[in-house]
Amino acid sequence: MKAVVLVAGKGTRMEPLTSNCPKVMLQAANKPILEHILNSAIEAGIDGFVFITGYLEEQIREYFGDGSRWGVNIEYVQQKEQLGTANAIGCAKGHVDGAFLVLNGDMLIGQEDLKTLLSRTEEAAICVKEVENPSDFGVLEIENNRVVRIIEKPKNPPTNLANAGIYLFRESIFDFIDKTEASVRNEFEVTDSIQMLIDSGAAVGYNSLDGRWIDIGYPWDLLRANEYLLKSLKRNCEGTVEPNATIKGEVLIGKGTLIRNGSYIEGPVIIGENCDIGPNCFIRPSTAIGNHVRIGNAVEIKNAIIMENTHVGHLSYAGDSIIGRGCNFGAGTKVANLRHDGKNIKVMMKGRILDSGRRKLGVIMGDDVHTGINTSINIGVIMEKGRFTYPGEIVRH
Repeated sequence: MKAVVLVAGKGTRMEPLTSNCPKVMLQAANKPILEHILNSAIEAGIDGFVFITGYLEEQIREYFGDGSRWGVNIEYVQQKEQLGTANAIGCAKGHVDGAFLVLNGDMLIGQEDLKTLLSRTEEAAICVKEVENPSDFGVLEIENNRVVRIIEKPKNPPTNLANAGIYLFRESIFDFIDKTEASVRNEFEVTDSIQMLIDSGAAVGYNSLDGRWIDIGYPWDLLRANEYLLKSLKRNCEGTVEPNATIKGEVLIGKGTLIRNGSYIEGPVIIGENCDIGPNCFIRPSTAIGNHVRIGNAVEIKNAIIMENTHVGHLSYAGDSIIGRGCNFGAGTKVANLRHDGKNIKVMMKGRILDSGRRKLGVIMGDDVHTGINTSINIGVIMEKGRFTYPGEIVRH
């Protein structure tokens, strides 16, 4: 069976991390989000993929190629305009036969849930997740274990079953996609196509998710995904650890990486290839460090994603943060990650104040940011690609 994976979007809510990178290629636990999804689907029995591409598609093609590295076949179909989920899935017409799976390239899901979905025999089946705030989602109305209606963000939801955006379809869905009209958002929504399928008398089932389901919509969701994925990390060292460094717990160290004396690394932590760590630094749990990263003397990193080719200068601190590619921390750069009152940290994004849902959140830093020595960065700050600070500067927003 094939899986159609929707990977065309830029992910504007993930900016500035997506300024030079498709959202699905952002890394958690040192692998692209899309690779984690691919692996789960393969483990569930999928042997072919159709990637519906768009924004910076060449990066996806270059990384995944024809799929032979994973023992599967990958086809690519370009969605020339981002016109909604029905339009995206419709691009796969002629590339799938019989039943096929539809996945979003920014949602992590476990293989066992996918296996259960693939066993369904209805004309279509929808993955759902029980949520506490169903009014924030598309909600399913159920009768006799069949879906009878999908309601977008209802004021009085009939159930707490939120549409998880993962589907099993058969080729009949394309007939209804062709008939789907633009919504009030001027997009072609696959939920409208499914409603027409239901109204035609076809059986549409649902499958409750029991395992992981992480919808990576905002940068702090990437931190959550990283935390989750690192829980299954296994200890391995392909680099060099000097005799007076301490490695505790599940820590994976890549080829060519040097861990200098006095460094204390407490897993789960993953460190990529050709990194230089220490001396005398403290790397705390749930940290992912990419390839060619330098972590200087007396640096502390905690629950963070540090992307490739970044240099964190001596006497610096970064916690609960995402640091982009090619960044440089001047010596003594400090990132705050906790409010005095202990309440959730709010983030200013595109003129809106959003609740991150996290008590601890540091900086979301785009690529090629350089900080002057002794820079102080406030909680929940977003720093755009290429930004720089002066020595001693306080970054409040």
